[in-house]
Amino acid sequence: MNLFSVEGKTVVVTGGSRGIGKMIATGFVQAGATVYISSRKAAEVEKTAAELGCVAVPADLSTPEGAERLFEAVSATETKVDVLVNNAGATWGAPLEEFPEHAFDKLWGINVKGVFFLTTRFLPLLRAAATADDPARVINIGSIDGLRVPGMETYAYSATKAAVHMLTRHLAQRLAGDSITVNAIAPGPFDSKMMAFALDDPETRKAVASSVPLGRVGRPDDMAGAAIFLASRAGAYLTGTVIPVDGGITAR
Repeated sequence: MNLFSVEGKTVVVTGGSRGIGKMIATGFVQAGATVYISSRKAAEVEKTAAELGCVAVPADLSTPEGAERLFEAVSATETKVDVLVNNAGATWGAPLEEFPEHAFDKLWGINVKGVFFLTTRFLPLLRAAATADDPARVINIGSIDGLRVPGMETYAYSATKAAVHMLTRHLAQRLAGDSITVNAIAPGPFDSKMMAFALDDPETRKAVASSVPLGRVGRPDDMAGAAIFLASRAGAYLTGTVIPVDGGITAR
């Protein structure tokens, strides 16, 4: 029954102090992995790490210095990393003719460049963990808004998440020879800071849930389960995939 086991693996989750990152980190901790979480806000990430029983590394991953800080903190105590979860990201909404240029710059830096450069920085530790039978894993968190046109005016967000999906495929092809798989999860509606404007209001939450074929908002176990599957022996033969975890929204 170890097909879905991640016990003993070393896992790094960016943006792990809240929302989807926290859901994923919680799942890995409970499954017996050693987990490092990062976030830009030191007090917040340290509080979450104390709650979960994992290691906090404050770092702004939109900058090269932040990526280096996270790598140095992990490599100081670990000789390998089995799983890197690139979850840190941001969103922005504004009407079409008022959408600011700097929003594109900010989201490109965090959502796309951050994923690319952190992954490349962690390659030595990922390669150290990788074997043909048990590859190292990179899991990128995209969005269903990168698969379909969202109902909100989040132009930069949806464009960057589509870029994350293509970057996932590109990295998967390049790193397959190193026994490193690269996959993406595209979440639908989950309780997170990005969705709080809609899900914190009971009536809006009800409307969002009714738009999902399965009739509900995603739960923490839904997200943790998808990540653990990709990180376990059960997911060892998948690479270059984008998996919608959305209750059936993108199946319409």
